[in-house]
Amino acid sequence: MMPHITEIKDDSFKEFTLSDKISLIDFHAIWCNPCKALSPIIDQLSIDYLGKVSVGKLNVDECPKTSKELEIRSIPTIILYKNGEVLERLVGSVNKKKISEMIDKHL
Repeated sequence: MMPHITEIKDDSFKEFTLSDKISLIDFHAIWCNPCKALSPIIDQLSIDYLGKVSVGKLNVDECPKTSKELEIRSIPTIILYKNGEVLERLVGSVNKKKISEMIDKHL
């Protein structure tokens, strides 16, 4: 099965997070090695939680406005949203289990 990932940009960020379904966004950069290591985990989570969680990726270098507004200072950063509100945030290298536990708390 293919990952179901939405590429988030500054102009699509708000719409993506306003859903009443949980949204997970991976804030990353192409040059970031921990981000590269996390990417396949995010891809797998998009499959595992298909229909329950919307999964997106936002490149901080391409979306400076959103990154600045959210005070993203370290990457990777993962933020969970529902109805436009931040539910939880993880910063740095984390494993799949930790992300799944964070998601499951809010389902």
